[in-house]
Order: sequence, then structure tokens, then C-alpha cells
Amino acid sequence: MVHIPLSIPHMSGNEMKYMEEALSSNWVAPLGPNVDEMERLACEFTGSKAALATNSGTAAIHLSLAVLGVGAGDVVFCQSFTFAASANPILYQGAVPVFIDSEPETWNMSPEALSRALKEAEEQQKLPKAIIVVHLYGQCAQMDELLALANHYDIPIIEDAAESLGSTYKGRPTGTMGKAGIFSFNGNKIITTSGGGMLVSDDTDFIEKARKLATQAKEIAPYYLHQNVGFNYRMSNITAGIGIAQFGVLTSRIRQKRDIFNYYQQYFKGSNNLQFHQETCGSHNNYWLTTLTMTENPMMVMQEMGKNNIETRLLWNPMHLQPCFKKFDFFEHAEGEKPVSEKLFATGICLPSTTSLTGEALRKVADTLAHITVRSERNTVLQ
Repeated sequence: MVHIPLSIPHMSGNEMKYMEEALSSNWVAPLGPNVDEMERLACEFTGSKAALATNSGTAAIHLSLAVLGVGAGDVVFCQSFTFAASANPILYQGAVPVFIDSEPETWNMSPEALSRALKEAEEQQKLPKAIIVVHLYGQCAQMDELLALANHYDIPIIEDAAESLGSTYKGRPTGTMGKAGIFSFNGNKIITTSGGGMLVSDDTDFIEKARKLATQAKEIAPYYLHQNVGFNYRMSNITAGIGIAQFGVLTSRIRQKRDIFNYYQQYFKGSNNLQFHQETCGSHNNYWLTTLTMTENPMMVMQEMGKNNIETRLLWNPMHLQPCFKKFDFFEHAEGEKPVSEKLFATGICLPSTTSLTGEALRKVADTLAHITVRSERNTVLQ
């Protein structure tokens, strides 16, 4: 039985050309012409003035916090419904995370919850040094409302756009609306460098400070001199070669991801127990992963799909529920109600969304899911 994966790399066919150029020229270090070209392509695609290629999206978030001067005891607000990589760098800096719930429409940071959190922080004279907003599964957050709040309190926003390269909000690319934006090129992302990330900003000085920190904070001197603690966060020139080839097919990959979403949505059109997460008004979603909520237990559905050799995944388990983050404050979307992020985790699932999936494979996923959900619904009625 052929395994159908959730999301795996899809090569363009030109990757070896750039990798071989790196090897033949002996540019195998975390510097070189491929890295420079990756940064140029990131600026060209997003319209950002400056970019820094890193060895992961997590590194890009960490660098952003370091450049903003986040340190021990400082507070950083972070979306709760996300992957741990959004929040871990806060602890790297010795800072204190405060988690913000999602809102139902986009599944991203709730402006209502953020507003209450900021008001309380102001009263306690503990306003955050930064706010990390995530664009989950390619869906844009409500940036107008979030930026208005952040600007009112003069707090910079870092956009975690790891999953949303190619998505736009009211015509603006994700990652370009805050102080800085980060992207991920991990193996499961819409394009990949195997492992890697990118930091972008219109503040060229911000990027240059991050570049220095990413290369061990070396000073310009005839010997090794370090006035600050730095990191080893630069992207390899070899992996950057993969990224150059991948950028060449990014537009087609976005189209393919959207086609996959449209296939699933049309297949289940009229279903009463499956609700697909669609792009909101004013946004253009890259649909990195097709996601949905359901009336059935998603854990059961995931296990049944697995028996048919189809990989699915539950939605993110919120950070405020994670053992390593439970002690930190959390602000729900609506006071006195169950958090939106917890509802999503309890009811949601991700479907296979690899752009190289054949029509036959997509049909098998849909047929299997339909069989499981209809059977489950029938059993519930019989009980």
C-alpha cells in the first residue's frame, strides 16, 4: 500500500545545478554567492528592503528578539495556537512569554485578547518588548487591528510567517507588515532548503545588526574580537543553492497548494460535519496545509486514516497547555468562555497537501476521509 505523506519536499529539478556550483567553487561555508542570491530573491519576492538567510526560522525569530534588546525579565506576547518554535526563542533570551488566544475567523492572534492583555500590562507597567504574531497554515492574521494596537503602545511586531510565504493580506505579503518577518524553509514548507529560514525587514540597520549577531558577533578587527555574544545562525551556501531553485517554482507551488484545497473543499461540499478553514476577506492564502474542523474526534480520524497509510496531523496543541509553558499568563479571546485555540485543537485536523500528490492520491484521501466520517456519523445515530 502506497504511503500518502502530509507534506514533503517537491524538488524543481534544478537544485543540483546550484549545489554543484557551490561544491565546484568550494563555497561550502555559511556564506557565498548562493546565500547572497537567496537574500536577493527574498527581497524581490516580498518587496522587503533587506533580508538575512539563516539556518532555521527559529534562528530568525531569536535574532529578531536579540536585536530588539529583549533580555532577562522582559515580557514578550506570543500567539498560543502555534508551533513551539514561535515561543522557544523568548525563553532563550531569558524573557517571559505571555500567551494570546486565537480568534475564530483566522485562527490567529485575537485582537480582543491582545487589547485586554495590553491594557492590563500597561496598568502593571509591564508592557511587552515585542509581540509575535503567527500566520498559521498560510492564513493571514488580522494585521490592521493588531498593528493598530501595537502602534498605540509603541511595541514592535515580529511576524512569524514560517507557514505563509506567498500569502498576502490586503495586497501586502505576510512578513512585511511588522518590524520584521521570518520565513521557514524546513523540509515540510511550501519551498525548502532542507533546513533554513529568512529574516526580512524594511529596516536595513535592523538586518545588519542581526547579520552580525548571526555570525558570532565578530567585530571588524585584524584578530577575533567579540564585544557581544553572538550565534552561529547563517545559512549554508550549499543549502542556499536548493533554495534558489525552489524560489523559481514558488508561484506554481502556491497555485498547486490552492488547487489541493479546492479539490478537498469541492469533494466535501455540503458536508454537515466538516468545516474547511478558508481565507478571510482581503487575504490570499498559500494553503500550505489544508485544514478543517469536524464533529468527529480528530484523533480517531487520524488513527483511522493512518490504518489506510494516509498521514494526517492534529492542529497545533496551544502553547498555554504545554507543560513547559503552563506557568505563564494566557489571555483568552472571550472572557469566561473556552479558549478558541483549545476548541480548534479539539476539533481540527490537517490533510495531505504535498504539491506532488497525484489526482489518484488526492481521491484516495478524500474517499477514505468520507468513509470514516460517514461511518462515524452512522454509528453515532445507531447508538
